[in-house]
Amino acid sequence: MSATIEFYRTQAEKCTAEAEASTLTQVRDRNLRAAAAWQAMADKLLQTELLRAQKDRIAAAKSA
Repeated sequence: MSATIEFYRTQAEKCTAEAEASTLTQVRDRNLRAAAAWQAMADKLLQTELLRAQKDRIAAAKSA
């Protein structure tokens, strides 16, 4: 199974919602940390995809 940006963002949103619903400080903090990690993975994957697309465009332009 390949991870997608949408999957990572969904997980981040889920963790954020769980943090907001929590009355326990430790649980809220844990969920906020998890949400930040999921969002970081989504951001990194998006950046990777953008760089790959740019590299493909450059390679296509050179070969044309």
